[in-house]
Amino acid sequence: MSDRTLPWAETVAVFERRGLPESSYRNLYDETYDVRSGSLEIPGPLDLDARDWTSATGVVVDGDLTVRGSVLNVDDGCPALVVLGDLRAADVYLEGDVKLLVLGSVTVDGAFIGNMTDKLVMVHGDLKAAVTLLSSEFAPDLIGGTLHGPVLAPRYLGLGHDLDPAAVLVPEVLRAEGDDPDDLRCFDIPKVHGGRLLERIEGRLPVVLG
Repeated sequence: MSDRTLPWAETVAVFERRGLPESSYRNLYDETYDVRSGSLEIPGPLDLDARDWTSATGVVVDGDLTVRGSVLNVDDGCPALVVLGDLRAADVYLEGDVKLLVLGSVTVDGAFIGNMTDKLVMVHGDLKAAVTLLSSEFAPDLIGGTLHGPVLAPRYLGLGHDLDPAAVLVPEVLRAEGDDPDDLRCFDIPKVHGGRLLERIEGRLPVVLG
């Protein structure tokens, strides 16, 4: 696999060769991007906020990306992640100013979680997860294929399936009497404790039953 840091015009040329629609990338910053040719596998979690991930404006994986842990974004201002193949991860947790574009499908072994983010999240293929949790007005800007699996979301998003969170989530991430509302991280999915949910994702602990 070869890595190159490309100016915007050459990055766009990569997008065009792979058939990524202009409507997906036109809202990315017109700056430099690390282009990593070929499929990429990361053995542990991928923290998009980490400084050692890239010094460029974003990373383009010109192939499939497999993360043997969680894809995580909590802070604002993280680099964009563009996957020109399929993305697979143990869990996905998006809460900051994240930009995630996937030309193929996204497969998550555990939970795909989005919370209160000023985001750009587009999946041109399917989104498949053991459970999808969407809170505080978060909804992907595009799912070009099918959203597979149960969905937990507030009613105003029109995506929930009237599912009891206790049927799919471990007890540790459910709200309990006496919980401090300030610890919920503004999660507005009924019965779900956002703070403990994030703690388990960061601790590499399961959040989905079974």
